[in-house]
Amino acid sequence: MRGLVIKSTGSSYLVRTDDGATVECRIKGTFRIKGIKSTNPIAVGDYVETAPAREGVPAYITSIEERRNYIVRRSSNLSKQSHILACNLDQCLLVVTLTHPVTSTVFIDRFLASAWAYRVPVILVFNKTDLLESDDKAQLDELIRLYTSIGYECLQCQALTGDGMDRVREKLAGKVSLISGNSGVGKSTMVNRLLPQLAQRTAEISEKHDTGMHTTTFSEMFQLPEGGWIIDTPGIKGFGTFDMEHEEIGHYFPEIFRHSADCRYGNCTHTCEPDCAVKRAVETGEIHISRYTSYLSMLDDEEDGKYRSGLE
Repeated sequence: MRGLVIKSTGSSYLVRTDDGATVECRIKGTFRIKGIKSTNPIAVGDYVETAPAREGVPAYITSIEERRNYIVRRSSNLSKQSHILACNLDQCLLVVTLTHPVTSTVFIDRFLASAWAYRVPVILVFNKTDLLESDDKAQLDELIRLYTSIGYECLQCQALTGDGMDRVREKLAGKVSLISGNSGVGKSTMVNRLLPQLAQRTAEISEKHDTGMHTTTFSEMFQLPEGGWIIDTPGIKGFGTFDMEHEEIGHYFPEIFRHSADCRYGNCTHTCEPDCAVKRAVETGEIHISRYTSYLSMLDDEEDGKYRSGLE
């Protein structure tokens, strides 16, 4: 029976079958070693084939359909493996905050580049805008100008009060959307606002560390009344990139890719080569220094342990 994986706990999966039933399924241990270098070979959003349960034997997932796209990052514990956040997406809403907690531009850029690599459009949603002081508001305006100029749509909202959420809801209608971001940025609050009946558990921000507390512990899809699905995932701290060649990374930064056409060398890494159009564009401000810094940090990801530091 064909179905859609709507929930993953790591050890079991809920599958919505084509006939409308919801079935708890497992996978056999051999499934994990069939060339899939991932901590979760099956992810929310996957379309799968299942074998029905029989006496003493649970239902099993037997195969996965080819994925249209997915969001992947390097596993935080196993540097040689990936972790798939979700599959078969129409878009992703990356929720970011400039205070309580602070989402760094390095994290934003790493996420955007990874999504670009796997053909997933991203909308940046700036949450908790009511908490911003005047300096923070100026930074927000600058970031919105920056990312809009690159080609990313930016929204502002206050998920807790509902301000700006109508616009978010419009963007979600009829689409399969991943909602992602650091812990504490308000993803579960946003899901609660969209689907109040879920009553997703939220937690206070840690005052000591000014970081988010994990409240979502597994990935799950929820159907929206106006059509479409949203996928809520656990908050992520760092975003280590996975399976990217050095010469490809610049392709996932649209403005760097555009300027790279004018570099002297076709294989320019935009680090130390002469007549580098990208470095020249950084000097003139045509490429923002924060974006170039993020690009350089991704070049260093192959160094042992690099992906674990400086990625928040």
